[in-house]
Amino acid sequence: MRNPVQHTVVERELELNLVLSPERTIPVPARLVYRTSDPYAAHVTFHIGSDYPVNWTFARELLVDGVFRPCGHGDVRIWPTKVDGRSVVCLALASPDGDALLEASSPAVSAWVERTLDVVPLGSERGQLGLDDALAELLATAQQEGEG
Repeated sequence: MRNPVQHTVVERELELNLVLSPERTIPVPARLVYRTSDPYAAHVTFHIGSDYPVNWTFARELLVDGVFRPCGHGDVRIWPTKVDGRSVVCLALASPDGDALLEASSPAVSAWVERTLDVVPLGSERGQLGLDDALAELLATAQQEGEG
């Protein structure tokens, strides 16, 4: 019998700015979440003052790349820039319900991304899923049943 896999969660509370116009933004509390049980994904929960938070899930690699260079297409696009002398990461989200442009502190996002990479380096996500162990266990059981 396999040992249960221990999963890690990397979270960060931060305040994003929802860009309404070039002159106007409103603060939006948010939480970045990375779970080793879902190693390819980054989760962002926006607390927009309603009864229900808004959740987005997309490839962690978008945030890893997006702190350095523009990336993504379609529903999620991320790029670094400067706003009033501050380094920010822009996050453009598109859905059937509408579009949003958000700005996050680049140092805050970068620190969270670094923590996720310390836990699961890029390219090693597959190992977190336990697929190889599960397949080996399945094959060993099938072989034992075939011998019996």
